[in-house]
Amino acid sequence: MKNLWSDRDAEAAVKRWKGPACNRDLALRVYTTRLLGGEPRLVLHGGGNTSVKTRMPDAMGKDVDVLCVKGSGWDMGAIEPPGLPAVRLDPIRDLIQLKALSDEDMVNVQRCNLLDSKSPNPSVETLLHAFLPHKFIDHTHANAVLALTDQPDPAALCREIYGDRVGYVPYIMPGFALAKKAAEVYGKNPDVEGLVLLKHGIFSFGDTAKEAYVRMIKLVSMAEARIAKGRKKAFQVRALPKKIAGAADVAPILRGLVSIPLDPAIHEFKKFVLDFRTGPAILEFVNGKDIRRYAVQGTATPDHVIRTKQKPLIVPAPETGELEAFKAGAKKALDAYIADYKKYFDRNNAKQTAAGKKKPLDPMPRVILVPGLGLFGVGESRKAARIASDLAETNVEVIANAERIGRYEVISEPDVFDIEHWSLEQAKLGKAAEKPLARQVVVVTGGGSGIGRAAALAFAAQGAEVAVLDRDENLAKETAAKAKGIGIACDVTDAKAIQKAFDAVAATFGGVDIVISNAGAAWQGRIGEVADEALRQSFELNFFSHQAVAQAAVRIMTAQGMGGCLLFNTSKQAINPGKNFGPYGLPKAATLFLMKQYALDYGPEGIRSNAVNADRIRSGLLTDAMIQSRAKARGVTEKAYMAGNLLGAEVTAEDVAKAFVDLALSKKTTAATLTVDGGNIEASLR
Repeated sequence: MKNLWSDRDAEAAVKRWKGPACNRDLALRVYTTRLLGGEPRLVLHGGGNTSVKTRMPDAMGKDVDVLCVKGSGWDMGAIEPPGLPAVRLDPIRDLIQLKALSDEDMVNVQRCNLLDSKSPNPSVETLLHAFLPHKFIDHTHANAVLALTDQPDPAALCREIYGDRVGYVPYIMPGFALAKKAAEVYGKNPDVEGLVLLKHGIFSFGDTAKEAYVRMIKLVSMAEARIAKGRKKAFQVRALPKKIAGAADVAPILRGLVSIPLDPAIHEFKKFVLDFRTGPAILEFVNGKDIRRYAVQGTATPDHVIRTKQKPLIVPAPETGELEAFKAGAKKALDAYIADYKKYFDRNNAKQTAAGKKKPLDPMPRVILVPGLGLFGVGESRKAARIASDLAETNVEVIANAERIGRYEVISEPDVFDIEHWSLEQAKLGKAAEKPLARQVVVVTGGGSGIGRAAALAFAAQGAEVAVLDRDENLAKETAAKAKGIGIACDVTDAKAIQKAFDAVAATFGGVDIVISNAGAAWQGRIGEVADEALRQSFELNFFSHQAVAQAAVRIMTAQGMGGCLLFNTSKQAINPGKNFGPYGLPKAATLFLMKQYALDYGPEGIRSNAVNADRIRSGLLTDAMIQSRAKARGVTEKAYMAGNLLGAEVTAEDVAKAFVDLALSKKTTAATLTVDGGNIEASLR
């Protein structure tokens, strides 16, 4: 583990953050917290905390002793001074005199003693920091240390490495009892540099920020050195099919299986997003002969369980060409997983007092292991799925290292249950209401500009995960960045490019729910005189590309078995043809009927198909030069031309995007065309 401390950077941090609300102590605390948080082998997704004891002015301007400790929800790798809220030290340190303190009372006392009531909740391990005397205290869930402590006899192995250099704290659930025990262990040997919390993590401390940080790096490096002496191979690999199906084929099947039915009549499901990971270490892990022993022991450190569940789902290896057999095998494995979770919940909940009874969580896994392929993180959003994958990869590393030096073994099942259903831990996940299109994966073609760009941003604003396809890769990625999605270069007139793009979307998100088939261009000319080549080119883009996109989408949607929504961008030309626009209007008219055919053929499978009929929208089709030309030909101003409708108002790309969103949310609407043109009787549908 590399020591990243820099005297120059430390002083720069002091200059950057020091001010009325941040003294030198806190600035240095922020600096070393970021050093720790920037190393995923030490800290990952909230798995750690830091503190500093200092003095700060209260509301009366009087300096008081405070503990600045990491606040809930802050990322240590990017923390700022407000992420280390100040708590009055003396009142919380005095709590050590109590024999017991409930979690609720602990949180209440901590909040009551905040200098700023608007601060986030202090860490659940605040009292542990308070009860130790040191000025700077660091806590991480270092992977190497976890590999040492996740053993049948962790204390013996740790003593072999550290001797009396650290104290050893038996596993106790975080809170008041753990804080008192840690203080007791420290009190027996006040010369220790840190504390190893068995099957949990490690603390280091010092009189300065540098001393506490350097000690953490040294202690973790000693653990890494011990692991390096272990066996080279952690797992024996078992025989697998020679040809394994790809993630793009497997993901939609798994995504459909783990979805939770809400209203089967309209194919409404509580969906999840998937995140795929693979690589040599992951493959060695998922291909191991003893996977059903080591992979289901539990998480490397207890707090992972709230994001990854107690254990992963293990499915069969997906053989190429045998996806139906894989689906059947995966469903059988999932059914057993769900039944096992219910038994696990019932037997552990039965041990709770009446006041402590828990409510079951949804029974779906948050990590899926696929022999021969890799692993999938599962979450309500791409972010949540990626967190699950990150933690799963950490578990792979910790378990592999634990097996190299011994045998992986974690806390008991009742302890896991208490953490998984602990209100203070569940609160970390947040309870904010989901947006209307949360958990939905949306693909937008021609999404780099105009209507496509507006649609991508509109769907993202409603909570959807967005994939932007565009012939111009830079535009695709630019829009995707704003939509917090992915951008893919794709020429929709190339069937192979479409297939590749949709495979990438399935591998990235797990599947596809909504497609806005938008890409198009306007060819002009009198229909009796237009060149055959121009007409065929227009049909390639304005009709056949829509068919190819819809086919690729339906393939994934049917594999998921959760329905879906196809949305086509047609045009006023499809209904009310204009002079010299036959080369554009004819394929658009065909696309309008293509929409209806998909509605007819795939309605029974819950796949809806609708179109938006727009007119006079500023875009790559209707350029400024074209607007000027048309306005001049009609003898009106450009403004009058663009507002030439019954409402007398210009229609924008954002208006069209809203129509697509409305259709996506209309669960019982299919085979419909929604006109967005400000009113044009000639183009209106009966």
